[in-house]
Amino acid sequence: MPQTEIGTDVDQAAALLRVGKLVAFGTETVYGLGANALDADAVAGVFAAKGRPSFDPLIVHIADPDDIDRVAASRPAVADRLIAEFWPGPLTLVLPKRPEIPDLVTSGLETVAVRRPGSRMARTLIRAAGVPVAAPSANPFGGVSPTTAVHVRDGLDGRLDYILDTGPCDVGVESTVLAFDGDTPVLLRPGGVSREAIATLTGRVLDPAGEDAADDRPRASPGTLERHYAPRTPLVVVAPQAFESPVKSELRKAGQRVGILTFGEKSIGIEDADAIEHLSDTGGSSEQAAHNLFAALRRLDAAGVDLILAEAAPDSGLGVAINDRLRRASAFTRQSGHGSGG
Repeated sequence: MPQTEIGTDVDQAAALLRVGKLVAFGTETVYGLGANALDADAVAGVFAAKGRPSFDPLIVHIADPDDIDRVAASRPAVADRLIAEFWPGPLTLVLPKRPEIPDLVTSGLETVAVRRPGSRMARTLIRAAGVPVAAPSANPFGGVSPTTAVHVRDGLDGRLDYILDTGPCDVGVESTVLAFDGDTPVLLRPGGVSREAIATLTGRVLDPAGEDAADDRPRASPGTLERHYAPRTPLVVVAPQAFESPVKSELRKAGQRVGILTFGEKSIGIEDADAIEHLSDTGGSSEQAAHNLFAALRRLDAAGVDLILAEAAPDSGLGVAINDRLRRASAFTRQSGHGSGG
């Protein structure tokens, strides 16, 4: 069976998007599975290709700042400050949608998630297509997000029309998603722009589940389902000190093969692992760890282990986004009764 073409022809990819076809393309975060955001039939193809439930909204990608007015009906003044500081880049804003945006894109919500990607080639593609592009991560629903063109084909071969190879992704975790409670940002999903960086600009960032949360505060966002970004292999998040415990030896005695995902260059207590992935080799850089996260999960998933023990990252900066992804990846394990730590 012929494989889905991987290429670098932006004009071909743009032409396909214009006529309602599905095109995967790289951004600075992960590869997206793109469709014309104004074409409900094309967007339906995205949900079908991914096996994605229709209650999970999509992010709409634009090429230029003025394009936001094609997608969003309004925005608070603070949104323009965020746009000036963080666009293009891994920040998604949830805003009131224009009527031209199909309900399927927003899962029936009156808001739309929109961002301007940091990848120059992605913006060139969207500009050439002449339409905003709805694009979730280009992987089967619930699986590990792809950070190379080959990852896309591994997961979706035959389900899309073209894969535009823009090289490996730089950030490696998805965008931060913000909604707004009046003029105050509400963090719906941590990601490539840290909460601290946003708070420095805006002075305050609300938690949708915080004690001061209003009943009508936005809570719906792309990528916020409990089980998301999950490898097939059961995964348990553990505190760093767990690697100095006999847990792996006990698992080995029980006949289980164990894979280890560490945040830094740890060696104490992991020599008996069957597969090891270090997210950072530069003394625990959260930026490097975020870049390597999904590729490392894929390698461990392919290593034939029975369980992945993943070390929690320091809970600050991009470490918040890394821990969010690991928690979601472990959700199936928790539901299956394996338990979780850290």
